[in-house]
Amino acid sequence: MGKITAILQAAQRRARDMNLPYEGALLPVEAYEIMQSAPGAKLVDIRSRAELDWVGRIPNAVEIEWMTYPGMKSNPGFMAALEQQVDKEALVLFICRSGARSHSAAAASTLAGYRDSYNVLQGFEGEKNTDGHRNSHEGWRVAGLPWIQS
Repeated sequence: MGKITAILQAAQRRARDMNLPYEGALLPVEAYEIMQSAPGAKLVDIRSRAELDWVGRIPNAVEIEWMTYPGMKSNPGFMAALEQQVDKEALVLFICRSGARSHSAAAASTLAGYRDSYNVLQGFEGEKNTDGHRNSHEGWRVAGLPWIQS
């Protein structure tokens, strides 16, 4: 069994164990490995423009806001933008700040016909620590994965 197959099977088991409404749930390092090794896979960063500009970007990610800033209101054009930029047959990995909005995007995308929708658990910055700070114990950045400051 190949490395990508093993990662996807683990992500699918996680999704079943957590009763998630999409194909799988990946850890950041697993998502990065898939992006490096699975041609056609797309990482969709759904954070707001403000988050992308002020916090940082993931190179080669498709950027489509799930919620718009200011106000953090739902983006009514999200699905249309996704359909323009990502093929429905693609392996699609959704990431946000901590994994909550990307959970919703993966669920909605699954309902819209993206069968291979995965959520990146922990997101870009991870959950807050006991001091109320992110980027300290989990997430894409803490894992040392590629990102650029805007």
